[in-house]
Amino acid sequence: MAGEPQSDCLFCKIVSGEVPATIVRETETTVAFRDINPQAPTHVLVIPRLHYPDAASLAAGAPDVAADLLREAGEVAAQEKTDGTGYRIVLNTGAGAGQTVFHTHAHVLGGRGLNWPPG
Repeated sequence: MAGEPQSDCLFCKIVSGEVPATIVRETETTVAFRDINPQAPTHVLVIPRLHYPDAASLAAGAPDVAADLLREAGEVAAQEKTDGTGYRIVLNTGAGAGQTVFHTHAHVLGGRGLNWPPG
């Protein structure tokens, strides 16, 4: 059920402390940790503590938490000192877009040139 921890979800296990991660920020509603396969010098994932499979379902089911997620992405960028040079927030939705863990997560990428279009 949306919003409830899922026993087979890697990110739910990170939230609960069952799986270790290099956590860089935590709030009441979010956890931010370093990506294990970074695609830029700064590559941090920001996830809601609540389980929603993608950004659209999070926005529909818990819009306040969706706003917290985006706010925290900006805070991560500031903490990582990429806010002055530019950073990207990526929310992949669905396997065809590259989503591999079906728990909403925002990638905060920075510290190098990020060309357009991505991909």
